Amino acid sequence: MSQQLQRGIRRWDLVFLIINSVIGAGIFALPAKVFALSGAYSILAFVACALVMVVLILVFAEVSSRFEKTGGPYLYVNEAFGPIPAFVIGWLLMLTRLFSYATLINLMVLYLSFFSEIFKSEPVRIGMILFVTGWITYFNWIGVKNTAKVSNILTVAKLFPLAIFILVGLFHIDWGLMQQSTPPSLSDFSASTLLLVFAFGGFEAGLVNSGEIVNPRKNLPFGLLVAAGVIAGFYILIQIVSIGTLPNLATSEKPLADAASLFMGWWGGMFITLGAVVSILGTLNVQILSGSRLPFALSEENQMPGVFRRIHPRFATPYVSLLFFAGLVAFVAIFWGFMSSLAVSVISRLILYALVSGSLIKLRKNQDSQAFFKLRFGNAFALAGILATIWLLSGTKAEEILDTALWTLLGLGIFALHYLMGRKKMQNEEKTKH
Repeated sequence: MSQQLQRGIRRWDLVFLIINSVIGAGIFALPAKVFALSGAYSILAFVACALVMVVLILVFAEVSSRFEKTGGPYLYVNEAFGPIPAFVIGWLLMLTRLFSYATLINLMVLYLSFFSEIFKSEPVRIGMILFVTGWITYFNWIGVKNTAKVSNILTVAKLFPLAIFILVGLFHIDWGLMQQSTPPSLSDFSASTLLLVFAFGGFEAGLVNSGEIVNPRKNLPFGLLVAAGVIAGFYILIQIVSIGTLPNLATSEKPLADAASLFMGWWGGMFITLGAVVSILGTLNVQILSGSRLPFALSEENQMPGVFRRIHPRFATPYVSLLFFAGLVAFVAIFWGFMSSLAVSVISRLILYALVSGSLIKLRKNQDSQAFFKLRFGNAFALAGILATIWLLSGTKAEEILDTALWTLLGLGIFALHYLMGRKKMQNEEKTKH
């Protein structure tokens, strides 16, 4: 009997996992950047992005409920459109997690310098990267149930300071700061909403582990919708408090910490700084969990070497894929430092969202089974999702599209090389038989 992944992620584990994968470092910085573009109307940008994400999440809820294997969006696109578009999605998903992890772990070390300048030294930075990556990898190695427990703890730990920030901040709002007579231009508003895709995106990371989720056909739609409601509520309230309590919000580099310092004093700023570190740590945990499953999923579809399909006999985890991904993220984090993949990450996500929306329409034509969550007016929601991603992509720059295209071509080159090597091996085996 072949070894299989263990289904250890339960319904509420999944809710926490999705919240953990979405609420990361972005919300600790983006309120200022979005306010600089749209002023008080940035609250509407949060609402607009939340509405777009709800549409996409409803689409994902139906599509994801059709599958029980590990792979997430890669698997959906593979079923609907075939191996090449699916490989592109899997490749972009992996790159997004790779460079996001590198950026976030360096950002976490920078936050720690609030307590001591020693964290700015190169040996300590490298040591922290190796220690944190090794610690997260260990919990992933010994089983997904342990990873889910760590994820749940970190999710509660990151939501707590944000909840305190909201609850205390609401009593200190200067409503005069909320007034703005001149609305932003459409291009600035669109750019604001595009930026927020980074903060709202990432829910798809929880879907990669479908093969380790208990009863995914029922629990995936539930987890997606509950998590979406929690995240949207937190984000909109955080922006309201930030605008209403921090007069120089547009120029702040750490808006939540600066705002908390004003209405809670120095200890409030330190509290939020600790919250940022914990929040980043939680996101790093999810990046390793989901990113390490992508080589496994690609290998299962024979798009990467078979060695990545190996599962640990005791812990039922894809240990080769895990070690490969963990080693890669540690290497990139050490040598690339702050090389940010924000633009590539956002564009990759939007391409993914559009393709999964298209997958819903295609899968409804190809599959007539009713054993899954059925979204009313599903095709209309899918079309709305595609149009929304096109609108958001219109706000990107040409060089950002070019960067994403170059990374995609690199992935396709690896795909082609693996395909040709596999074909040559088959030909040699046929010659041996004859």
